[in-house]
Amino acid sequence: MLRNLIMTLALTLLAPLGLAETPLPNPQVVIKTTEGDITVRLFRDKAPVTVANFLSYVDSGFYSGTIFHRVMPNFMIQGGGFTPEMVEKPKGEPIVNEAKNRLHNVRGTIAMARTADPDSATNQFFINQRTNLQLDWTPGSDGYTVFGEVTQGMDVVDYIATSPVVQVGPHANVPAQPIIIEEVVRKSIL
Repeated sequence: MLRNLIMTLALTLLAPLGLAETPLPNPQVVIKTTEGDITVRLFRDKAPVTVANFLSYVDSGFYSGTIFHRVMPNFMIQGGGFTPEMVEKPKGEPIVNEAKNRLHNVRGTIAMARTADPDSATNQFFINQRTNLQLDWTPGSDGYTVFGEVTQGMDVVDYIATSPVVQVGPHANVPAQPIIIEEVVRKSIL
């Protein structure tokens, strides 16, 4: 009884300091494609705005029926914004760039695609097929926000990267045969 009282007292005193709280686990998602599944662990602790944004698209079903529309072997595969007909889906508001989070664009990481404006990322993402440190934040370079890593399915990423590509209007490196993202779903941690 005295032991329980001491434990309760300790937790009560530590709670305001945040020491008694347990952080939420980093969520996982499965990107289900016509070429196989890619499981990704998201770094909510390192890129909270980016992960919340990505999960809002996941939870709304936005990615279902989109494609990997830009495939560059020995570099990356990009998707999440276009239909198989190369029609861009309507997107939400852009988010702030979190590339200063000290995560690197190494093989197997997932990062946000953006325009020349560092704070323009919305729904498109890319998976680094190789290490691309030139995409990291450095003084004088805004970088691309890494917000997760592939835990299963790099063989699928590697296979997608070998797809024959064509030019479609202004878009280069579009797989000749569409690689469809059937859905992206949260993976249960249980």
